[in-house]
Amino acid sequence: MNTVTRNEQSAWIRNTIWLAALTVIIGLTHVACAQEIVDPQEAKTDPDFAVQGEYVGEGTLTDGTKAKVGAHVIAMGDSEFDIVVYTGGLPGDGWKRGDNRLFMKAKGKGGSGDIHGDGITGTVAGGKLSAAAAGNDGKLDIRLEKTERRSPSLGAKPPEGAVVLFDGTDVKNFPGATLTEMKTLQAGTKWNSQAAISKFHLEFRLSYKPKARGQGRSNSGVFLGGCPEIQVLDSFGLEGRKNECGALYNRREPDVNMCFPPLTWQTYDVEFKPIKSDDGNSTAKTGFTVRHNGVVIHPGYQVGGKPSDPRGLSLQKHGNRVQYRNIWLLP
Repeated sequence: MNTVTRNEQSAWIRNTIWLAALTVIIGLTHVACAQEIVDPQEAKTDPDFAVQGEYVGEGTLTDGTKAKVGAHVIAMGDSEFDIVVYTGGLPGDGWKRGDNRLFMKAKGKGGSGDIHGDGITGTVAGGKLSAAAAGNDGKLDIRLEKTERRSPSLGAKPPEGAVVLFDGTDVKNFPGATLTEMKTLQAGTKWNSQAAISKFHLEFRLSYKPKARGQGRSNSGVFLGGCPEIQVLDSFGLEGRKNECGALYNRREPDVNMCFPPLTWQTYDVEFKPIKSDDGNSTAKTGFTVRHNGVVIHPGYQVGGKPSDPRGLSLQKHGNRVQYRNIWLLP
């Protein structure tokens, strides 16, 4: 009979733990180092890029009713896709938090995929998505086409009296920043100022990182002095939690996840208003409303301080090359 000493057993346990930890580290390193594409022209060389995106149409739902339907097809790398189907339309355009969703997956190659889910089959290819319940029982039969939504404030011109921080011509307001060949401002810079802000506009574009996961998937953030961070992250198709795109980081989740697909220009519009007391006098509180791609996601969130407090701007560098443009504010 073979016997194992306590020292040998301890060494075996230590080695097992070390190997397990090494496996986790290698996996995290792989995710962190996943290929990052910031140029849409380069992304077009990946056939999965043409498949990912938003789809909309009509169909028969699982209860047999006919309704508008939306879907998010999320590229996960190696021609694998996560699919979220929304009853009523896309988020911010019919679907609202708490409404029904269906979850599917697709696997394929060369710009197409075969859908599979809980008793569901279908395909996504050529800008079309179709899915139906297995057995053709007449329920859940959807036919969608790819769409590209555009924020209503995209390209908004600075109004009279606005302070233009970045318009693609120079980076004089952001010391040490680099003007990219795409005439964009890359994450990892700040503007220091004593100027008070009443309105703020900014446009951002998430990187395409299909093999990255979680907080490693195009992470940045917008910091306005005296306010919580407005999270920037590739949260396309996710729940819209407190650490995802549009959230007031770790404080408040957005009312709806309005994150567009990566490499689509998106907007944040922020408006500040003083909070009045019941007798009409100003208080030491300020309310700020955040719109993501034109939809209110934080209505009048209250923070301490007054509108006249210094409010600089920081665009967080978090290991990813998120791009910014068209940044201006109204004092």
